[in-house]
Amino acid sequence: MTSNTDAHRKITLLSIAHVYYTHKDTASAARFLDDFGFTEIKDHSADTESSKTYYRGTGSEPFLYCLSKGPEDKFGGAAFVVASREDLDHAAATIPNATAVHNMTDEPGGGFRVTFSDPVDGFPFHLVYGQTPVSKEDNVPSCDRPFNFPAEKHREGNKFQRFQKGPAPVHKLGHFGMCVTDFAKAYSFYTSRFNFVASDLVHDPAGRDITTFLHLDLGSTLVDHHCFFFFEGPVSHVHHSSFETYDFDTQVLGHDWLRSKGYENCWGVGRHVMGSQIFDYWFDPSRFILEHYVDGDLVNNEYKTNRSLASPDGLHVWGPDLPATFLQ
Repeated sequence: MTSNTDAHRKITLLSIAHVYYTHKDTASAARFLDDFGFTEIKDHSADTESSKTYYRGTGSEPFLYCLSKGPEDKFGGAAFVVASREDLDHAAATIPNATAVHNMTDEPGGGFRVTFSDPVDGFPFHLVYGQTPVSKEDNVPSCDRPFNFPAEKHREGNKFQRFQKGPAPVHKLGHFGMCVTDFAKAYSFYTSRFNFVASDLVHDPAGRDITTFLHLDLGSTLVDHHCFFFFEGPVSHVHHSSFETYDFDTQVLGHDWLRSKGYENCWGVGRHVMGSQIFDYWFDPSRFILEHYVDGDLVNNEYKTNRSLASPDGLHVWGPDLPATFLQ
């Protein structure tokens, strides 16, 4: 018999894995994903209603983005890697509205998955285990380009910085974010059932917490400042999914590439405060927001949660003014 204490023990998550999106116009969505810097890896009968196309980055995750064809544009949730099959079985047995453990035979990397509905707003949330990693791609931008500064010159004489125009290659999925209708309930659920810990909590003038940026508690191991964030609003929806690219030059080359292709910039390029990353947000043809980022912070269990007052100045230190619609 499972005790009440065991039934509510935390499920350990190791990393964020991939996201699912459904689009009515998959052809336009696919062109955007190519121009955003993904690599298509598996296509399921593109002319059927249930078609799925998978996209990877340059890292070892078997896929980062699943594009499905459907009658409406819809976010299908994000997936996180659990630490063990035991954790996956435990999730299936104890999380309300969770599916049974099922095989991911038809998806790149295979493995096993449990899906549950967010207890507050019902959006899908996926847990995966046992996916087979892929080899990292070799043809990626250099991460050690030598820079010259006023008092320190790191690039050899008669050596030059030269770049090729094109998309900014996606390396990995960094985080995703949701608008939720009851912040307190969502925060209680995710921080009690999983090893999510707040890197930042943002409160309103009355002192009520309304936004959080969550990292995974893996002890002394350094992890991204946040892999999941959410904020309170009147209607639940996905805010954006964010993907890491290589460096500032690569990011801005990608920005110029997307601009040249006629896509709509949402916000960027700029530097965030919470998480510190340099951001660049774009609308895809279905009006979903995807972000390229570089130079994000890392934290571990030595870091103490920061709590601050909500303010437009708290979101970025340089870059374009915050669009009025960004947090809607």
